[in-house]
Amino acid sequence: MDRKKVCKKSSAKKKMMSIELKREIIEKHEQDVQVVDLSRQYGRSTSMICSVLKRKESIKSVTPAKGLTIISKLRTTLHENMEKLLMVWVTEKQLQGDTLTQTIICEKARAIYGDLLKQTPQTSIDEASEESFKASRGWFENFKKRSGIHSVVRHGEAASSDMKAAEDYIKTFSDLIKAQGYISQQVFNCDETGLFWKKMPNRTYITTEEKMMPGHKPMKDRLTLALCANASGD
Repeated sequence: MDRKKVCKKSSAKKKMMSIELKREIIEKHEQDVQVVDLSRQYGRSTSMICSVLKRKESIKSVTPAKGLTIISKLRTTLHENMEKLLMVWVTEKQLQGDTLTQTIICEKARAIYGDLLKQTPQTSIDEASEESFKASRGWFENFKKRSGIHSVVRHGEAASSDMKAAEDYIKTFSDLIKAQGYISQQVFNCDETGLFWKKMPNRTYITTEEKMMPGHKPMKDRLTLALCANASGD
């Protein structure tokens, strides 16, 4: 492809579109002017024209005066509202005991942002779009600082353990051992766990996120292990 043509297309994408111009494009399209012809006439890409037409109802309802305010504040407002809704979702998932990873949170952030964007009138081609918010690693790090969320190691039965009852039982169990005359070599503790012996390392994010990678599949081969030891440590 000719380099001049590439530069020309790139510069065309950066052109601003006023609310009046968008309405003019919508009006002509409603008069059966084709998208390709509108793209050629106004020097914009077909995807840009389609984006305008997709939100024609919202654009029609916005006044130019109001549009001037939205141009400067839309992006910030969208991000703030998205993060508020995201925190509500994170809290709900936490109460349900669900595991949340960076990938899961970022995917939800993009989904919420997209939903909010569809409900927001657009007045400038330089405004926010679904493609403009990537939920990048940088955004996630800043979101953690703003919201205070942090990563912790999740233990198998920690969520359902009654700590007070466990502490009270220590004395009861100790009295039972003394009463029955057991020695430490006769007191055992046994617990069950699972071993996914074919599982890939977590740093690949394959099994953790249950996603596919070219040439790899999440391995779910599982062994059940019973771990047991006596009180003396033998």
